[in-house]
Amino acid sequence: MKLIAGLGNPDKEYDGTRHNAGFEVIDYIAGKLGVSVKEKKHKGLIACGVFNGEKILLLKPQTYMNLSGESIRAAADFYKLELEDIVVISDDITLPLGQLRIRLKGSAGGHNGLKNIILHLGSDDFARVKVGVGEEERKGELKDYVLGHFSKSEKEIIAEEIKKAGDAALMLVTGKREEAMNLYNRKVKKIESADETNSGKTRD
Repeated sequence: MKLIAGLGNPDKEYDGTRHNAGFEVIDYIAGKLGVSVKEKKHKGLIACGVFNGEKILLLKPQTYMNLSGESIRAAADFYKLELEDIVVISDDITLPLGQLRIRLKGSAGGHNGLKNIILHLGSDDFARVKVGVGEEERKGELKDYVLGHFSKSEKEIIAEEIKKAGDAALMLVTGKREEAMNLYNRKVKKIESADETNSGKTRD
């Protein structure tokens, strides 16, 4: 059994926000596996599927972001998972929108969800897929930004990024770690938005 956990906040008001990118990736993977993440267990919503012969547990913690570790630890204990069996998907404001970063271990990097997971697992030695949601133009409070929704021009970019993050996570749990890092850790060229096209400006 392998575990892919996507981080987010459970209430409807948080649907489609930057902080819930992990939930959206889990929904994408569930679609590929032909399952629905609806069963309530391990302080989260779960579903089990099979991909390339590997049994995979999908998990969306329902503890709210800052307590994500409670749910992941509960699932890990129940299925007797090792750290190398776990992949966590989270948003990352330090990465530009459209950019992924795969890490096989490391610090929380200021992300409270990852920080709580490290606390409950007692180690940072687990893989994670970071979904870039940051923008150089971001203004205002960090909390307001991560709990905010994507603009119309950003939605196309994040939709493609979610697919890539899901595919990367599946590569990780099926043993293709180096291949996933080589494929998805490349820097992406900034994508010109519709607004910038109309104004005659580019982001290059």
